[in-house]
Amino acid sequence: MTILESLSPRALAAPESGIVEIMNYARGRDGLLPLWAGEGDLPSPDFINRAAADALIGGETFYTWQRGIPELREALSRYYARHFGQTLSPDHFYVTGSGMQAIALSVQALAAPGDEMIYLTPTWPNIVAAIELAGVHSRAVPLEFHDGRWNLDIAKLESTITPKTRALFINSPSNPTGWTATREDLQAILDLARKHGLWIMADEIYALYSYGSATRAASFMDIKDEDDRILFTNSFSKNWSMTGWRVGWIVAPPETGQVLENLIQYATSGVAQFMQRGAVAALDHGDGFIQANIERARTSRDILCDALIATNRVETLKPEGAIYAFLKIDGVTDSRRAALDIVDKTGVGLAPGTAFGFGGEEFLRACFLRNPLQIEDAAERLSRYVLAL
Repeated sequence: MTILESLSPRALAAPESGIVEIMNYARGRDGLLPLWAGEGDLPSPDFINRAAADALIGGETFYTWQRGIPELREALSRYYARHFGQTLSPDHFYVTGSGMQAIALSVQALAAPGDEMIYLTPTWPNIVAAIELAGVHSRAVPLEFHDGRWNLDIAKLESTITPKTRALFINSPSNPTGWTATREDLQAILDLARKHGLWIMADEIYALYSYGSATRAASFMDIKDEDDRILFTNSFSKNWSMTGWRVGWIVAPPETGQVLENLIQYATSGVAQFMQRGAVAALDHGDGFIQANIERARTSRDILCDALIATNRVETLKPEGAIYAFLKIDGVTDSRRAALDIVDKTGVGLAPGTAFGFGGEEFLRACFLRNPLQIEDAAERLSRYVLAL
């Protein structure tokens, strides 16, 4: 038996990220415009960095509360009061080592090996990997793509539910499609969950990145009752340009508190206290930065999508939410091969739709949360590539 053969079959089955494959292929090239990852080009703002640095220098380097320092959980409560109109006590909030860990721990909390969880596809590949690594079976419900828009068929979602289903994973606004559930969509999903006794895992990390008339996307927060079975997962990464910090959170019924604390304990034993001080500053003083980030994304979204739609060879519409354009280029059937070709010929790094599961094979994802001048450059390069096909 080889070294690899002696490893856990579940670990061996974990797929390589199709996004990271392209990043590793092209990282460090001169003139590269990296639109492949879900992050902007701005570093974390000084007021956040200073709060963390002061705490670090001040000696906040010891073990701390597993659920998160009280000040951060209180700040999260204030954040939801401002942006979601919700009065939630700090007992609803649990700080995790990234949004990814919030998702992984939530899967562990809700389902056991052999159970099933349903998700909507195309989706961020880490979702499916987190489900499968927990020994839970992932079941996909494809979003439907027509005339550049994505839609959810509620009947198809219900038909996928089986006696083994424990939870529905709903990411809205969606990575990568930009699909943004309406309040009516969310109500129909919640009605299904209530009818079948299911949990909902609501990934609302892009809730504030909404480009319609509302200040944010519709949320399960708007319609839930106190006894509904919903876990919300989120992260500091997108709103405050803190992707490298790896700090996230879960919003959950207080009754689940000890279970979630135990899972945090046996995963990471909590998030560094000085990093949590930076997170407090982000929540309490970062609304202006969030708004500037959203307007930057809106401007760059319009630049990129308008240019590519004008070629008459790209099928997409401006996404209603999130920070991605999901592009279907005429003649492209293998997006992995296309992503490699595009980075070689244009210097623009895109994520291949093959990384996002069923329904994404012919698409490419571009993150537009960047300087509009960079996006203009990327749009010109991609337009020339598209027209030359």
